[in-house]
Amino acid sequence: MRITNRWHKLAILLALLVCAEGGQTRAQSRTDGRWVGTWATALVARPQAPPGQPPPAQTVAPGPGSTPQGQTGPAAPPQAPQGRGGPGAVPPLNFNNQTLRQIVRTSVGGDRIRVILSNVFGTAPLAIGGASVAVREKEAAIVPKSDRMLAFGGSPSTVVPAGAVVFSDPVNLTVSPQTDLAIDLYLPGDTASTPSPVATHIGALQTNFVSATGNHVAAPDLPVMTTTQAWFFLARVEVMTTERTGTIVTFGDSITDGTRSTANANKRWPDYLARRLMKDGNGAKWGVLNAGIAGNRVLSDGAGVSALARFDRDALLQTGVTHVIVLEGINDIGFARSNPSPSVADLIAGHRQLIERAHARGLRIYGATLLPFEGAAYWTAEGEAKRQALNEWIRTSKAYDGVIDFDAAVRDPRQPTILLSMYDSGDRLHPSDAGYEAMANMVDLDLFKTR
Repeated sequence: MRITNRWHKLAILLALLVCAEGGQTRAQSRTDGRWVGTWATALVARPQAPPGQPPPAQTVAPGPGSTPQGQTGPAAPPQAPQGRGGPGAVPPLNFNNQTLRQIVRTSVGGDRIRVILSNVFGTAPLAIGGASVAVREKEAAIVPKSDRMLAFGGSPSTVVPAGAVVFSDPVNLTVSPQTDLAIDLYLPGDTASTPSPVATHIGALQTNFVSATGNHVAAPDLPVMTTTQAWFFLARVEVMTTERTGTIVTFGDSITDGTRSTANANKRWPDYLARRLMKDGNGAKWGVLNAGIAGNRVLSDGAGVSALARFDRDALLQTGVTHVIVLEGINDIGFARSNPSPSVADLIAGHRQLIERAHARGLRIYGATLLPFEGAAYWTAEGEAKRQALNEWIRTSKAYDGVIDFDAAVRDPRQPTILLSMYDSGDRLHPSDAGYEAMANMVDLDLFKTR
């Protein structure tokens, strides 16, 4: 029918606009919110033996403070052997038709959640037969009715391609900050049957649980066969929130990883920082992601690839990232001992590369001064001179967007080249729980008011 009345035409046009706006509003209501990281870890590649050969003994991350996978005692000495080892070597933990229940602690809350799995170092696909997320009650138990089965493109199982990561579909689960989550992964295959490296974070300082044979995803009572203090194939957990949020990545070595802090207590300095930010009340909510790797260096591979090689994956590409804190360089200095290489100029050039790459993505990046280490196994007078020079550059060059003076927070004022005794874990390199808390307290929270 032909419409001749112009007012009738106008009424129809207005009705169409109202319908369009209503549809747009409904669509926005389904997507309002922001994904931010609430927990993450930095993974390394654990080599596997070719089929038919004996597995390599558990390697020790190079450097003071490294801890063999699953070990719950003190950190291994720096001279600990690597490779296949001799009597008493710890065999690597593998999985064959078993379920992992891995525990992580949130830093920021939200009402939807997704989990990111990693096979980034793998040379073969990784089969995931099922997965879930739940609120942890205690030990391996989960809070009743909190479990949510995870899907991947609508499927309850997935295959993570070699060198790739996979995002789970989001699920509705309201979680608060400082909440323990239990992430279940059912691995139907046998990881020992392939030479494909395993993506892991050794020395997690968190007890995780490995089931008896079978798929026990979301089981209220997991039939635990063994435990480990390592994370496997788990890269990060993200939440969606409508609150004003951002993500802070703490990027570094064993001191950021929390080596020698109390296990199962979340007493790494990034943990203390997350709790401070939660209580700050300045209106913003912050996810704090720990991208520390024990033994890591700025310029050289060793415990994981170098900081320069992993910076994109572990820091710049984290979801919702707004700020990065860098505490790296003590292992470059310590392992060099009296060798002039790497020089302070080499280390400064490496730090400048991190700064430029963060600025290219519009992020703010803060430099942290290196802690005292006289008395540590790899301390030398030449290394101390390098530490002092690098710290002076961090403090005065204005290359970083801000400075966090961890050195000043934990040094002995009577002998500034050593840790204050109450802040020393005992190895003259890594802080105690109190030392990690003092580090977090040194961070000026005003640094995060600029978004």
